[in-house]
Amino acid sequence: MADPMSALPPDGLSSADLPAAAYTVNVDIDDDYAALVSADDLSAAVVATLRHQRVGAGEVTLVVAGDDEVRRLNLDYRGIDAATDVLSFAAHDAAAVDAPALPPELAAELDVYLGDIVIAYPYAARQAAHYGAAVAAELRLLAVHGTLHLLGFDHDTPQTEAAMWAAQEAVLAEFGDQGLSLRAYEE
Repeated sequence: MADPMSALPPDGLSSADLPAAAYTVNVDIDDDYAALVSADDLSAAVVATLRHQRVGAGEVTLVVAGDDEVRRLNLDYRGIDAATDVLSFAAHDAAAVDAPALPPELAAELDVYLGDIVIAYPYAARQAAHYGAAVAAELRLLAVHGTLHLLGFDHDTPQTEAAMWAAQEAVLAEFGDQGLSLRAYEE
């Protein structure tokens, strides 16, 4: 995949101005939250992020679950026994080397699959209330944030955080959600 720092569109160009591409977003919302979450809204946030980053084609699965499920995933995959707002599981490891050769059709299909995003609805709702944001805006932020992680972005240094937050802000501006990335998170 391309370097996330170099994938930003030119100033003044929104993701809607970029060429159409083939995107599939599979959204699975836990029954407890189905009436509270717009699958179309989350899908649109993922697609806007992919377009903003000039991804030619991509498939993402986005799951909205409860705190307990996300806590279990966080423990199983990150060794952290705590709930969190969003987890991303990239299908491609940039550090992977010497992968076995696959049949061309399977390789092409796997290249398009970017990974999974899991959002904890209760955590997101509490976080939205704490920061004075609408829950729908918070969910869009988390969908964008998770998608950027799938594309290789991170926020482990001031430089990578600045690049990721700028990309988030650019995408979220298309939804009228400016400023969500600029808040100071508590440790």
